[in-house]
Amino acid sequence: MRIISGRHGGRKFHPPSNIPARPTTDIAKEGLFNILQNNLDFEDLKCLDIFGGTGSISYELASRGCTDLTLIELDSRTMQFIKNTITELGFEGFKTFKMDVFKFMNQCTESYDFIFAGPPYALKNIDDIPKIIFEKELLKPGGWFILEHTPRNNYETYPYFNRAKNYGTTIFSIFIRPAE
Repeated sequence: MRIISGRHGGRKFHPPSNIPARPTTDIAKEGLFNILQNNLDFEDLKCLDIFGGTGSISYELASRGCTDLTLIELDSRTMQFIKNTITELGFEGFKTFKMDVFKFMNQCTESYDFIFAGPPYALKNIDDIPKIIFEKELLKPGGWFILEHTPRNNYETYPYFNRAKNYGTTIFSIFIRPAE
């Protein structure tokens, strides 16, 4: 796996094979960040990465200048890999929490400019994620929320849905909360 752009663009990292994570493909990640690059100023964002997985999305954000990142991951081995990679790459501004994403969202009292969720594709309650994010006001006005999912899920009727970008078996549903 690699970081596509920014200060660490081209840098590779190697998640161990024994972690239960499904990394976002480089092609899908590159497509997503092309959209984000044209719409967001990474240096000013307060970001939340839920279902952190390998940390790939957060590393990309940090490489592009984001310095306020919160990453949530439940698996102990995966979280240790993330922490080691953050240290190895010299990233600052990361807050990591080893806990259940739904517990975090329900307890969270902060709001974010950008939220990324890349849950396991087999997650049964994936449809609850956008509902909780907007009910708990985790996304700031004018903020962007991206949900990675398969073609079997469709969020076009959900509040704040903006558009979906399809990269084969990976779809990014983009939600934008209107600015006040």
